[in-house]
Amino acid sequence: MENEEAKKGMAEEEASGAAEEAVQDGGAEGAEGAEDAGAEGGEEAQAEERPGPMTAEEFQQKLDEAKAAVLDIRMRSQAELENFKKRLEREHNDHLKYASEKVMKDLVPTLDNLELAITYGSKSEACEDMMKGIVMTQKLLLEACGRHGLSAVGKEGEPFDPALHEAVMTEDRADLEPGTVSRVMQSGYQLEGRILRLAKVVVNKP
Repeated sequence: MENEEAKKGMAEEEASGAAEEAVQDGGAEGAEGAEDAGAEGGEEAQAEERPGPMTAEEFQQKLDEAKAAVLDIRMRSQAELENFKKRLEREHNDHLKYASEKVMKDLVPTLDNLELAITYGSKSEACEDMMKGIVMTQKLLLEACGRHGLSAVGKEGEPFDPALHEAVMTEDRADLEPGTVSRVMQSGYQLEGRILRLAKVVVNKP
């Protein structure tokens, strides 16, 4: 009796162990199947994301766009180079044009002294012969300075311009238009259009 019960218990244990192994084998196979399915799905998705080969029209379009971009860059570079050359040339010309500015400023007091000598010396008959030489010297000096771009500023009768004239006083003259220069007290000078010194003038009352 005891032997039969022992045999029966062993049979039950073997059946239980076989069932557990079957369950474990089935789970492993399911996991492997899921992994295989996932791998196959990923490969299919990657295959769908890969772009197909370009057509001849698409290739030509891309080529035309690249050529247009290169041409635009080339034209911009040429324009920048031309602007750079023009700027250098302009700066070079300005340097040459105003290179004598310091020298001309140093000569202005000499021109002032000659002008004063002529103004006051012309009132004396004894200085008449000497005045001829001073006038000639002034003329030659102004001509030499003029060849380097220097010119006098301020003439009687011209309209008053604060960019050229400095008003020191006013007076009333019937023979001149109101707001014009009635007298030049001290000549001004400009170099190639750049004012070195304003002319000091008397302005006719407006």
